[in-house]
Amino acid sequence: MVENFLVPVDDSDAAVDALDYAVEQHPDASITALHVVDPSKFGTAVSIEGAATYTDVLEAHEGKAENLLAEMSERTAERGVSIETDYVVGEVARSIVEYIDEHDIDHVVIGSHGRSGATRVLLGSVAESVTRRSQVPVTVIR
Repeated sequence: MVENFLVPVDDSDAAVDALDYAVEQHPDASITALHVVDPSKFGTAVSIEGAATYTDVLEAHEGKAENLLAEMSERTAERGVSIETDYVVGEVARSIVEYIDEHDIDHVVIGSHGRSGATRVLLGSVAESVTRRSQVPVTVIR
């Protein structure tokens, strides 16, 4: 039976480490790299004509997501492993958990940004939230 692995990715070293781990440890699994476009992180964008619309900013972030996922796909292809890629728009931890539930995921491999103590409490941790809320096993890579 082929297991379905989900690896949430962003442009961090921790995400790359998680993807590398999944590919090395589970080369026969079906692996999906998922990026979440979080509208709360958009900030303010300005174009020559003035303020950009929400749609303009969203499309720019979706383009960045597609580029990131293409890089991740190329990275694994260099090792002879083909992965699926996808992106969704929403709050990061919630979107990952929803994706797990909606796509028959068996296991999650997620990078930890290594925050601890007050920083983790104040900012929250995506890896921690996914681990607490997921109905499937989660491996956190440091």
